[in-house]
Amino acid sequence: MADMKLYCMGESGNAYKCALPLELAGLNWEPVWVDFFNGETRTPEFRKDISVMGEVPVLVHGDVKLTQSGVIQSYISELTGKFEGETAQEKREVLRWVLWDNHKMSSMAGMTRFLMNFLPEDKRPQEVIGFNLGRLKAAYGVLDAALEGRDWLVGNGPTHADFSCCGYLFYPENFGFDRNEWANINRWLGNIEGLEGYKTPYDLMPRSAA
Repeated sequence: MADMKLYCMGESGNAYKCALPLELAGLNWEPVWVDFFNGETRTPEFRKDISVMGEVPVLVHGDVKLTQSGVIQSYISELTGKFEGETAQEKREVLRWVLWDNHKMSSMAGMTRFLMNFLPEDKRPQEVIGFNLGRLKAAYGVLDAALEGRDWLVGNGPTHADFSCCGYLFYPENFGFDRNEWANINRWLGNIEGLEGYKTPYDLMPRSAA
């Protein structure tokens, strides 16, 4: 029996930000699929028993229950000492990238991917999508520039800065990202793929039925 349960769905990049370091750290965890597309996170039972915020990911470890990917990432580091940076300065830099990603990139990527792929075609707001794609292109430019001459965003190894910023970039659905257009991002994603134990989002977490 797993020590930890991650309430998640394969389509969630924010859940992947937690599932990937859980797997790479070698922790004993299991995914618990949440039927987001049929409204499970909006049910009174889910909000009462799993998350008052009505969202995934949620990590349950004994009496500990955590929501928000950045908090779960921090908890993984508390348990293992991994992925948080080696020095106080590096730890601040990891946090800076986690916050930047959540505000500037993942929020846009998640919303845009949903609008472009999971809404019926006749309900996809093209003006909103176009605006979001512009914001995302700017974010990709920032990330690509930061990775110039670097294997990892912070320090000499993978950290939650990398796991946060890559959260949506391994998904096959279209949301305005082609890794081949960004040489530094492409190389960096290859570094992540080369980590022992790496798995794609849909290999780590169950996805919803098409």
